[in-house]
Amino acid sequence: MSNEKDYEKELKNFDSSEAIKGKEKHFSENKYVAKLLKYAKKMGVKISYYSLLLFYAFKNPATPKSTKVTIAGALGYLILPIDLIPDFIPVAGFADDAMVIVYALSKIKPYIDDSIKQQADERMRKIFGENYDGDNEIEENFKPQQTD
Repeated sequence: MSNEKDYEKELKNFDSSEAIKGKEKHFSENKYVAKLLKYAKKMGVKISYYSLLLFYAFKNPATPKSTKVTIAGALGYLILPIDLIPDFIPVAGFADDAMVIVYALSKIKPYIDDSIKQQADERMRKIFGENYDGDNEIEENFKPQQTD
């Protein structure tokens, strides 16, 4: 029981910004964005969009610290140059990354609000331009609300 209370105390005092300081070699916003821009077309619309949902949820101050740990792990795995399946392998290269992203997204789903969806959608439009059609590939509950 003491271990559980210690964990809860550590989690309460956890500062995600502080946790990644000094670890920029492995996890940084710049590395994430660089990898996304480099591999977005190979990863595809769905995984690129879902990773952006995680990214913007991580940056959102309202996202709980425990959730940010999950997100940091998933995005860290995406950035990590060493994968179970190397990214340069056609078709299968991003399968492990996709599984990690989808798993993390399923765990943090309650913290994905419309502003996060909107930010991800706008970034996708910048990355993919006219080739971005999230309507066909993105699950309905992860799409931003349309304003007419």
